Amino acid sequence: MAQPSREESHSRRSGVFRRRAGTGTEPDSVSTRRIRYIDDGHLVVAPPETSVEDALAFTEADENRTALLLYPKPTPEDVAELASAWELHPLLVEDLLHAGQRPKLERYEDALFLVVRSAWYVDDAEDVDFAEFHILVRPRAIAVFCQDGRWIDGLDADDASGAADRGDRTLLEDARLLQHAPESIVYRLLDAIVDGYAPVIRGLAIDREQIERQVFGGEASVTERIYRLSQEIIDLQQATSGLADVLAALRGGFHRYDIPDPLRTYLQDVADHLSRVHTRVGELRDSLAQILTVNSTLVAQRQNEDMKKISGWAAILFAPTLIGAIYGMNFDNMPELHWAFGYPLAVGAMLAFALVLYVIFKRQKWM
Repeated sequence: MAQPSREESHSRRSGVFRRRAGTGTEPDSVSTRRIRYIDDGHLVVAPPETSVEDALAFTEADENRTALLLYPKPTPEDVAELASAWELHPLLVEDLLHAGQRPKLERYEDALFLVVRSAWYVDDAEDVDFAEFHILVRPRAIAVFCQDGRWIDGLDADDASGAADRGDRTLLEDARLLQHAPESIVYRLLDAIVDGYAPVIRGLAIDREQIERQVFGGEASVTERIYRLSQEIIDLQQATSGLADVLAALRGGFHRYDIPDPLRTYLQDVADHLSRVHTRVGELRDSLAQILTVNSTLVAQRQNEDMKKISGWAAILFAPTLIGAIYGMNFDNMPELHWAFGYPLAVGAMLAFALVLYVIFKRQKWM
């Protein structure tokens, strides 16, 4: 579909989520697991050869320790290793192995399982891409699975230094919040996902403005673009509404699971941001529905104008055709048949009728 030229110069790709270099070519059997330790609020990078069992032993040695297991591109072997070490429920293991789930929150004994979806805008394709994260939380341990090969700047210690050099906020920079790990990491991750929706909304808003100009400009291809943008907004609305349910469930467990006050305040702030995002997405959807209605009305009006022109020209051609048909009848006794002025009179009548009808239709703005 031909796209209109861009009058605005803008960058709408989210700076929070990115695709890991090389994830498209790495064999599925190669593990990308990374293990990070949080010891009394301080982040420590574990050696590459560290196993899940080693991380579990690290957390059991001190109640102020937390293990962070990152899976940028998990393999079935990764899930099997974690399931064996953590003694995960079979249904939970099945969920970890399957992508394409809607945002949700489930509890399996002492394990909390979350599915969340991030989003970012692809400017060149005018499309919204989504990434699915599975987050598994246990006492003093958290595992983050990325099902789509996208990752989050600052969640890994290797990324944190580069993000700091760029002036970006990193997810693991606040030592005070890390003292409340693993819940703090979950909340920071949710905050990053919610922040990532803002560039998407800006991109969709610019597309909506361009569509409005196309609608009133009478471009025939705009209807298909409206439907495509509507689908993107619906997908984003499903992601935000599902995440809102997840946040509501987390807030509902504040008292039961004795969540510290700083984390409650932080999650409340995330929920407020998400509420504004969800409201904005709803406004975009309503606005696009109105644009579609206006476009349908304008199309009907243009079709009505075309029908007026077609009807007018048909009437103009009908008068000469009627006169020609009368004088084309094969009757012997026709008074004007042998009259010297019969032919000029018939042709003149044809032209006169056509001219009169043209003037009438022109005054009625049919022509």
